[in-house]
Amino acid sequence: MSTDTAIAWDPYNRTYADDPYPIFQRLREDVPLYYNEQYDFYAVSSFADCERGLPDWKTFSSAKGGILEIIKSGIELPPGTLIFEDPPAHDLHRKLLSRVFTPKRIGGLEPKVRDFCVRTLDPLVGAGRFDMVEAFAKEFPMRVIGMLLGIPEADQASIRDAGNDALRTEGGGQMDLSEGALLSGEVFGPYIDWRRENPSDDLMTELLTNEFTDENGVTRTLTRDEILTYVTVVAGAGNETTGRLIGWATSTLAKFPEARAELVADPSLIPGAIEELLRFEPPGHAIGRYVTTDVEFHGQTVPAGSTMMFIIASANRDPARYPDPNTFDVRRRIGQQLTFGLGGHYCLGAALARLEGRVALEEILKRFPSWDVDWEAAKIASTSTVRGWESLPIVVG
Repeated sequence: MSTDTAIAWDPYNRTYADDPYPIFQRLREDVPLYYNEQYDFYAVSSFADCERGLPDWKTFSSAKGGILEIIKSGIELPPGTLIFEDPPAHDLHRKLLSRVFTPKRIGGLEPKVRDFCVRTLDPLVGAGRFDMVEAFAKEFPMRVIGMLLGIPEADQASIRDAGNDALRTEGGGQMDLSEGALLSGEVFGPYIDWRRENPSDDLMTELLTNEFTDENGVTRTLTRDEILTYVTVVAGAGNETTGRLIGWATSTLAKFPEARAELVADPSLIPGAIEELLRFEPPGHAIGRYVTTDVEFHGQTVPAGSTMMFIIASANRDPARYPDPNTFDVRRRIGQQLTFGLGGHYCLGAALARLEGRVALEEILKRFPSWDVDWEAAKIASTSTVRGWESLPIVVG
């Protein structure tokens, strides 16, 4: 274990956000259990350590949050905040959401998802230069979440911006955890109230009408506040991460034009390419947990009450798990990867994210078989939770 400033990972430092992989490699090789004294957290970076710890909710609890500053703040999280809960409450709430977040419902979105891609990308053909994030990736995920929830298209952009603003930080800063800034779902309130009077075939209607047996043995439907929390979690998790995935697809395929040419020649490789993109540039690069009991890593004790960060972006490039991990290979056999988490907290929206990524990449490559990035004008977004492009101008050749 080391606090050597020569080997340091600061999740709030923009220089690490631009390219964290060299420091992740040094952590894996030299400080497999790392302690950051400034922010008082531990971190592990190998695939084996992340694979061991993430499913172990009894030792590494989600109940205080999954983000470093939330865990350290000690704020009380509302019930139903699925990603920030442990069993048995987590299992109860996840089961309820999984009943409405079905493969049939997700699969049924594909024609609408493709239609949005077509309508958005067609006008860009012939433009020569445009910002992929601004023109497409920023819009795309919230449109899909809106389809899922039944929110009118005209109102989806304002909801997207509210969610993005909650995660945004200033350079070197932390999230705003003041009252109302985090997980405030009131922006969805009018739609919940309207949908209660006007039921339809969407996820929000099902959340309003589905009965379940709660932790007290009472059979009931969700309260308005509970639905606000559910919808906020679904919208926030799906919007920010999937938008980043499209940006990383664009920049990575510019850096690996041979891989891009393979996908253009054989679109059947695109689902595998999405898996490789998720491994190579995961939008969420670390998952936080609260340590409930003393636990040992690499001969050192991490004491109860600590915060542990599982650096999945590092684990995804661990050569002990993936040969030649810094090469983007669309034919790579991924197997188990950690980008969607592991165990009980495995991302409930993984199938939707994969569908969005696949359809978006299919439609992008149909229209733009090659492009370059204007790297000098490209900008990484400043957040402490997800890593991705805020602007990504491309020149289409």
